[in-house]
Amino acid sequence: MIAELATASRDGAHPLGPWAERTSSFTEFLAREQPGLLPTTGRGAAADLAPQATTIVALTTVDGVVLAGDRRATMGSMIAQRDIQKVFAADEFSAVGVAGSAGIAVELVKLFRVELEHYEKIEGSPLSLDGKANRLAAMIRGNLGLALQGFVVIPLFVGWDGEQSKGRIFSYDATGGCYEETAYHSVGSGSLFAKGALKKLYRPDFTTAKGVLACVQALFDAADDDAATGGPDLARAIFPVVLTITRAGVAAVAEAEIAAVTNKVVAGRQRRPDGPEAKL
Repeated sequence: MIAELATASRDGAHPLGPWAERTSSFTEFLAREQPGLLPTTGRGAAADLAPQATTIVALTTVDGVVLAGDRRATMGSMIAQRDIQKVFAADEFSAVGVAGSAGIAVELVKLFRVELEHYEKIEGSPLSLDGKANRLAAMIRGNLGLALQGFVVIPLFVGWDGEQSKGRIFSYDATGGCYEETAYHSVGSGSLFAKGALKKLYRPDFTTAKGVLACVQALFDAADDDAATGGPDLARAIFPVVLTITRAGVAAVAEAEIAAVTNKVVAGRQRRPDGPEAKL
């Protein structure tokens, strides 16, 4: 239904009538025409929002930015899902990882992707990276009512800024506040431990390969101390989802490559359980 409305809005042939005002914001259009389709206003969605997505990490490299997330979703003390995906491409040059209420987070990401595509179709050019970050902030702000009831969504937004020729990281709070982060950041229940690991491991001259390794190390540290963060599941071959964003665009790191990196990390932890030693 959302895809049909997006097409209708772009073509100017809205099924609800020719009087429908065109807008470059698909979220505003949806709120006016079919508010029940918004994830923040849907009825009877509490069961879908119960599982919680956990840890997301990101860091900048000399080539761009790396975004990674563990695969566990929890519901209280139970594991709700072992292989949930929390990291998504938003468009060709940006990506978003989500922590918090899993159901509404995933729907928010889907709507955000349509929002970016809709804007480009209407305006004839893509939003700037700052514009994308601000659009996502406005969507999070629209969830404030549910956030006050405990259904909080905290994304981590990253992308390649063509104007500045570098990767950038943006974090958010539950009220929609948007903040640019320097070098690295983490969100979710295991973020305290993951960010502590990145603080010791991060180097400004990281290549993409070293950035991927550092993110996997950070997620391993988060899983080591946070019960809600899932570590690598070698028995089920469940590994973190990792995206790289460079001047060439968004690319998912192949599962075989992540498996190799994870096995390297696990082998290192067998020799030193607390992880690599940071140089003084």
